[in-house]
Amino acid sequence: MKLNGLFTTLKIGAAAALLALPAHAADKRLKFAGTFPIDHQGSKMMEQIKADIEAADVGLKISIFPANQLGSGEALFEDVSRGNIDFASAFIYADNDQRLEFLSMPFLVNNWDEMDGVIRNLDSEYNVILKEILADHNVELLGQNPEGFVGIVATEEPKNWNTFDAKDMNIRVWSSNVVKSMVESIGYRATTMSWGDIFPAIQSGIVDGAICCTKTATYSIFAQSDVGSHFVQYNSIPENTTYYASSETWAELSDEQRSVVQAAFSKASNDFFAYNRENDAVFEQKLEEKGYTILKLTADEQQAMADKVRTEIWPLLQDSVGKELIDRLLVSLK
Repeated sequence: MKLNGLFTTLKIGAAAALLALPAHAADKRLKFAGTFPIDHQGSKMMEQIKADIEAADVGLKISIFPANQLGSGEALFEDVSRGNIDFASAFIYADNDQRLEFLSMPFLVNNWDEMDGVIRNLDSEYNVILKEILADHNVELLGQNPEGFVGIVATEEPKNWNTFDAKDMNIRVWSSNVVKSMVESIGYRATTMSWGDIFPAIQSGIVDGAICCTKTATYSIFAQSDVGSHFVQYNSIPENTTYYASSETWAELSDEQRSVVQAAFSKASNDFFAYNRENDAVFEQKLEEKGYTILKLTADEQQAMADKVRTEIWPLLQDSVGKELIDRLLVSLK
């Protein structure tokens, strides 16, 4: 009887010990989805985030899904908002909320230093506004990743590419009325389509190119697949992907877990920005080695383009974004 009593005591003690273990002893697995190709540096940053979070040993495991495996950028935002996906690395489109058009304000910033101070600084008015809008969609902002300036990938040299005259070219634009109006104001025809439709649309001739990518992404996504032949560098819009999380997931994490997650995403944002800033010229050379022609505006042409777009396109934002938000943003940039 004494031996049985001992076994009983040991069993009770073991059960109590299990109950006393930290809450994160049973790892919580979270889904992290992205849109970059698997070999793109942006997807490598997803791997880094996964490694950093899991190495912290706070009870979190990350399953990553790059290359649109769980859907396009538009679909990811909706799934994160609904709590179906925990984290995402993707461009935030304005089709869910027209106020998000401000993210595509052309010529908002003009160089890498301004991208760093305005877009990457999570305390900037730009990001304060974004956080307010995302909160209405149950989404948390974790980081910003400007890669450089968007150019136009084309299958041939656009006519009159450095003036406002007709280009005789139809290019893809994303779901942004501002971007569509901008490219039309400088002489292109524009067709709105999702990211996942670009390749078949270009290959079938539905469009002649796309405004979509930095030189780095153009090389990784298009040139490596032998798609396109020209890159028109207008420096009009920063290419930016955002790290964001489901508010539902965020609320379920402990303070320690949130701290670890934020640190991992912030570190990746810093590393990715440094990589892109350093490699902008490197990938221009790689594009040329793949047979691409890089078309660049002169300083005077660039200023003329900026003046025209700011005069004609910026007022269009008031209807979608709202004058108050635009005024807040513009005041912060002075």
